[in-house]
Amino acid sequence: MADVARLLEIMAQLRDPRLGCPWDLAQDSASIAPYTLEEAYEVDDAIRRADMPGLCDELGDLLLQVVFHAQMAEEAGAFDFADVVEAICAKLVRRHPHVFGDAEIHTAEEQTRSWEAIKAAERAAKPGAPVNALEAVPLALPALTRAAKLQRRAGRAGHAALLPKAAAAADEEQLGEQLFELVASACRAGIDPERALRAANQHFLARVRAQDEVGKG
Repeated sequence: MADVARLLEIMAQLRDPRLGCPWDLAQDSASIAPYTLEEAYEVDDAIRRADMPGLCDELGDLLLQVVFHAQMAEEAGAFDFADVVEAICAKLVRRHPHVFGDAEIHTAEEQTRSWEAIKAAERAAKPGAPVNALEAVPLALPALTRAAKLQRRAGRAGHAALLPKAAAAADEEQLGEQLFELVASACRAGIDPERALRAANQHFLARVRAQDEVGKG
């Protein structure tokens, strides 16, 4: 914990209005957000390469992003690093009732269902909450990642019939080739594939909303 306190002290010093770093002082959460995403991708890259020294370094960079955002939020009177830690501790305890309570969960699949049910209850309790789990999938995700997440949630939420009936790829390599060919087709047609898939994601959500409205009627 002393090391964490030292990191918080360093970040506060970097943001000191009189003696801090001009670059750090010029930032806000919006300007730092792209670096946060970049560091998360670099963590993923180190994991994929099984580079443990690199992973240690990249996790430090990602932790810096958390500390940076928390420092700026503290300056704005919104929350601080301790609030961030307290919130995630409470969430972990709340979402693991079989570990910290009396619930009976014996498999990873059961825990996944329990986790999603608890998340759904948490979303429903928030003012202005999304009407369903699909609506809660962040728009900021890369389109392909968001498409996969929307489709997984659609299957669990009873909307599997709305999913495209495409021919299944034989394996991961073949699927990768098919995706690569689709991107090539988009480029030849002058179409931005990321933008096209974002639009397809929204069209799928519109179909889900329409089905939900029919169900209510």
